Parts: sequence; C-alpha cells; structure tokens
Amino acid sequence: MELSQQDNQLVRWFRQSAPYLNAHRDKTIVLTLSGEAIAHANFINIVNDIALLNILGIRIVLVFGARPQINTILAQNNCESQFHKRQRVTDEQAFPLIKQVIGQLQYEITAAFSMGLVNTQMHGVKINIVSGNFITAQPMGVDDGVDFCHTGRVRRVDTDALEYQLAQNAITVVPPLGYSVTGESFNLSAEEVATKIAIKLSAHKLINFCSSQGVLDYNGELISEMFPEQAQERLAELEAQGGINSGTASYLRAAITASFAGVTRCHLVSYKTDGSLLQELFSRDGVGTQIVRQSAEQTRPAKIEDVPGIMLLTQPLVEQGMLVQRSREQLLRDIEHFTVVERDGTIIGCASLYCFSGNIAEMASVATHPEYRRLSRGDLLVKEIERQAKKQGMEHLFVLTTHSIHWFRERGFEPVELEQLPVEKQELYNLQRRSKILMKAL
Repeated sequence: MELSQQDNQLVRWFRQSAPYLNAHRDKTIVLTLSGEAIAHANFINIVNDIALLNILGIRIVLVFGARPQINTILAQNNCESQFHKRQRVTDEQAFPLIKQVIGQLQYEITAAFSMGLVNTQMHGVKINIVSGNFITAQPMGVDDGVDFCHTGRVRRVDTDALEYQLAQNAITVVPPLGYSVTGESFNLSAEEVATKIAIKLSAHKLINFCSSQGVLDYNGELISEMFPEQAQERLAELEAQGGINSGTASYLRAAITASFAGVTRCHLVSYKTDGSLLQELFSRDGVGTQIVRQSAEQTRPAKIEDVPGIMLLTQPLVEQGMLVQRSREQLLRDIEHFTVVERDGTIIGCASLYCFSGNIAEMASVATHPEYRRLSRGDLLVKEIERQAKKQGMEHLFVLTTHSIHWFRERGFEPVELEQLPVEKQELYNLQRRSKILMKAL
C-alpha cells in the first residue's frame, strides 16, 4: 500500500527532524513571549508547541512581556506613560497597575498550559509550570535628569534556583519584575530579563517571538542566518530607514547582545505564524532569522564518520548515472580527498580532489542535496576545490561528467580530448560511460 502525498510529507519531515530532536534534548532554551504575542489568536498554538518541547525533554524558561496590556490599563486610568531612551518611567501611580497586569498575564499563561492541551494530541499529559523570584533587580535611578522611579534593571539571576526547577522538567515562567535586597520591586524589560537568563544559564538558544518573521535584506527577503556584527549593521540601517518596528528592533538588539555574550544561537520568529517555533527548531533552514557566533553550515575536510552521509548524498546521483558508484571501502580509503558541506550534522554537499603528475588535478564526486541545488552550494564546492588545487601547485583542473556539461562550462571549464589528461587517468577512463572531459586553467 502506497503512502499518500500528505503521509509522505509527514514521514519526510519526521526523518529530517530526527537529528534536531536529539540535538535539542536536555538543552536549555529561553523563550521571550511579548505581550502582543499573548494577545494574538495564535497564542494557544504557541502554548501547545512549548508544551510539546517540554515533553520532548527540552528545558524551557519562558519570559513574558506585557507592553500593550500595560499601555491599555494606564490609558484606562488616565495615567500618562513617559519613556526615556526606550525605557518606560514607572512612577508611583503606574506601578500598582503594572503589577496588576503582569500578575493577570502570569495567571493566564499558567491557565493556558492546562486548558490548551484539552483538544490536542497531548491531552492527559501533565505540564508543570513554576514561577518565582529568580531575578534580583536594582533601580535604574536618574538619567539626564529623568527619574525612572520603579523601573529597574537586572542585577543578578538566581541560576541555582532556575537549574533546580528545570531539572524537575518544569516550564519556568519568569515575569518582567525583579526584587531588590531591600524588598522593593521593579518593572523590568522582558528582553533584558530573557537575555540575562540566557547568558547566565549558558542557554542552548534564545528565541524571541516578535511581530515579523525576522530580519529582511535589501530586496525584502528574509535573512535566515547572520553573525552579530552583521545584524548590528543591518539593524542600524533599518532603523535609519524606518524599516523595522520598535518591537522587532528591541528583540533583535537582545539577540545581538546575547550572541556577543556567548549564546551560540539566538532566533527571531513570528508569533503570528502557526508552528513557527517548531519549524525553526526542527527543520534544516528554519523560518526565522538566527544570530550565530559560528555558522550552522561549514565547509570542511571530510572525516571517516562522514562516509554514510556522503553515500546517502551521492547514491541518488549514482542511480541516475550522473556519478560513478563508489563502495564504502573506496570512500573510506579516499576520504582524505573529500571536502564536505555540513549543516547541523547533515552532509548537504561534497566533492573530491585528486592530484596527478604534470600539475593537473581532477575534481570528482561533486554532489549537493536536492534542497540546496539552487542555493550556490555547488559553486561553493567548486571554489573550494579550486583553492585546494592551487595551494598544491596545480595548474589545471578537470572533471568527467555525463549530465552537467553546461553547468561546468558556465564556471569556466572547456571541453578537451582524452589525450590531454594525465596518462594514469587515461588508462582508467571508462569508454562505456563516454564521459565528457572538461578542463579549466587555474
């Protein structure tokens, strides 16, 4: 019985997600949920997805914001809110109302994790929600003559208490409030709270839910991955052009700060898109923008452990007659000749280099994953093999191909005769395959 197209997609997604299920298990992820996200219709789906992460063994710290809800209650009570350097000034009149809102939201979040599972496949699963005074705060004081009153900043994170709760498999919910050693309480920025927690816990990831899916490039296309330096430059450009809303900008600043402080991956995803959290965590390319200290994709020399991945990548091309069959033993023997492109533990590209007398080298086994063939990974491999050949003193690089003649010609390779190959390669030439010979001067 054949699977339906929908079933095939499910099987394919599940297989693709398997490495990420393993990679994220027992890791700590800090999530920042804005007040806008809590008010959105997709909130209950986000709750269900967070609960699923908890069931899968991922340690969750959930920090929530309350900006729009605070704005509403202050307006209802004719309490004017003043901002200075993007920070709310929390005066004596405003603070009781702000605490009221934050307490109400904390109750709603806790209730959602109980109510939200009733009509899902996770019905009957017990989700533990814990909150507490994990944040020690201090007043922001006076800046440029402006007294911030009850607005504070994070002074210390009680990492021991957080680690204890996470070890009990509890989702730890942290409000944007902090308490001082003198017993005072302060209104805090949710972005700062989440960032500080992620840094202090050496979190695996910091994920910020915002109104947009991430950062856009000059053509309006989503940028899936950026280094913090690049993100900083792009943020400055977008702010100067008015091309980014304040909420997304604040979460991007938080991601940049966390990244510079050592959090390896910080993400921006949309709270409006159903399933964005799961897609960001369990698909190879995600759906948002991630700020990384080291790229998720690396081009490197192949290792023996890469042989299964190389075979999996090249076998479909072998079956189509595009590549020559290489046994596991041959690959093990020749592994030092191979270069691979790896993304999150998956080999998505490979090529090999063989040098001959007369300063001529061969590039072979050029293959890229079907999902990346239009994303220049082939060009990346060709350039890397050319670089390696030059480094070893080679003057010409040739390929044998049956199907990709035009692709190589577009990259500077020209047809040549068999006699122009090294003698040892001429003797190995397969007359039955009748591969075209293309060569490029280096």
